[in-house]
Amino acid sequence: MHERHDDRAGSSADTYRRRIVDDELDELLGGLPAVAIEGPRAVGKTATALQRAQTVYRLDDEAQRTIARADPGLLVEGEPPVLIDEWQRLPESFDRVRRAVDAGAPASSFLLTGSASPKDPPTHSGAGRIVRVRLRPMTLAEREIDTPSVSLRRLLAGNRAVVTGRTKVKLNTYVDEILRSGLPGLRALSGRLLRAQIDGYLSGIVDRDFEEAGQTVRRPQTLRRWMAAYAAATASVASYEKIRDAATGDVGVKPAKTTVQVYRDVLERLFILDPVPAWLPTANRFAHLASPPKHHLTDPALAARLLQVDASALLRGRSSGPEPLREGTLLGALFESLVTQSVRTYAQAAEAQVSHLRTHRGDHEIDLVIEHGGGVLAMEVKLAQVPEERDLRHLHWLQAEIGDRLLDSVVVTTGPAAYRRPDGIAVVPAALLGP
Repeated sequence: MHERHDDRAGSSADTYRRRIVDDELDELLGGLPAVAIEGPRAVGKTATALQRAQTVYRLDDEAQRTIARADPGLLVEGEPPVLIDEWQRLPESFDRVRRAVDAGAPASSFLLTGSASPKDPPTHSGAGRIVRVRLRPMTLAEREIDTPSVSLRRLLAGNRAVVTGRTKVKLNTYVDEILRSGLPGLRALSGRLLRAQIDGYLSGIVDRDFEEAGQTVRRPQTLRRWMAAYAAATASVASYEKIRDAATGDVGVKPAKTTVQVYRDVLERLFILDPVPAWLPTANRFAHLASPPKHHLTDPALAARLLQVDASALLRGRSSGPEPLREGTLLGALFESLVTQSVRTYAQAAEAQVSHLRTHRGDHEIDLVIEHGGGVLAMEVKLAQVPEERDLRHLHWLQAEIGDRLLDSVVVTTGPAAYRRPDGIAVVPAALLGP
């Protein structure tokens, strides 16, 4: 039923490109019995897990799933580490691993990968037994568009580290990276081939993934319109009511709120929606902060394709999708989403948490708030080579509000150089920011 390590196709060490999450996995699996890698379909979970697995059970294979359903105990047998790939296809497999851990399985016993939370969840969450690790699309550092010279981990150290470096990466490269996607299997494609693959990916979500998640889509076009409206709200805190209205357009009949809630729930379970939560510290002075999440798809390439924009349209500020639900240009929103995608992976490697800040009236907003060890790194993302003074006012405000809790302040740009301003704020081109 299972595969041995030597039978792995296309995942040998000489073809695998190491990901940032690999260091985290090596550390966790070296001391823990079971680790689950989670993330959207085609993000590279299986390839990453196969670098460690000696025994492989592929539950996306109907034959192997049938055998496992008949005798689930087989799934915890074999030379470790044992990989159970796409475990959500047979939720009982998760419980089997949990029970094996409870029975005393040693470190490096089990790896699980999952592209969705199952419609019939395991009887136990696995908390305290199976550690979950998120894998997101490739970061800018992993795409190797340049060599990072500024480390997020060092910025989180709070000693206002020296910030230097120069890059030749310009705006057109960032636009290309927005459209190319960070899904490893798409990186070699371009033009019509790439667009066809992304269209197929999006169609698969509507036509197959929803059904596998236990939800029947009665009106596929309504779901597609809602996803496009969500894409139009990228990097905003637009209400779900406004997104629903934008999805309706001139159709006239709005989808029911319960229908929209199903869309959201399933797309989050599929790791397609990847909203950034609001920062809600306990300090009384921040009682006036708003709580809505900031909207992001797991990959800005999906948002761009849903809105039917190419490089020319982005650079000219044009979109054929729903009316925008945010301030500023679509390119600015997608650039922020591209940076956010990378920063969340860098922060995960540093054991830091990422959120965003917005006051109720919207008079103060900070794109990314990264918490670590009781301190805060504040980050703004600007589609500009050099930030203007008005771009910094929210960072100065936060400094005045929290004082020494502010570890550092950063503006991520499309410019050529990394440096510190006289006021201490670091200016870092996106291509030079790394883990």
